[in-house]
Amino acid sequence: MTNVAIIRCEKNMDRCPLTNCFRCLAEKKEGFSIYEDCTLAGVFTCRCPGDILNNLAKILKAKGAEAIHFCTCTFSKKTAEGWVMKDGGFCENIDKIIENLNKETSIPCVKGTAHLPKDYTLKTW
Repeated sequence: MTNVAIIRCEKNMDRCPLTNCFRCLAEKKEGFSIYEDCTLAGVFTCRCPGDILNNLAKILKAKGAEAIHFCTCTFSKKTAEGWVMKDGGFCENIDKIIENLNKETSIPCVKGTAHLPKDYTLKTW
């Protein structure tokens, strides 16, 4: 069983209780479809500009996290047509942040949880 952590964006924390992210994790769907079996190791909220994220990831790793997923809202946005990549999500630096976190902690990082945009392929560092 893979212990998976989720990192969300502060810009969405007062609007989203992560209900669909947790459901997808439990059902191994969408961003969590890459696992045969997984369980939640923890959740943190990234605050701009993401300076403390490496420390948060180190805490998650110490608590048993084997992978960290970044919520879809960090790189995608909801439209009338569904979730789309065009014009991005809440974080304009998400790829750089994920790359740095992976480099500093050696924890596999995945961009995507629930509500993946149509034709999106999970990106993993």
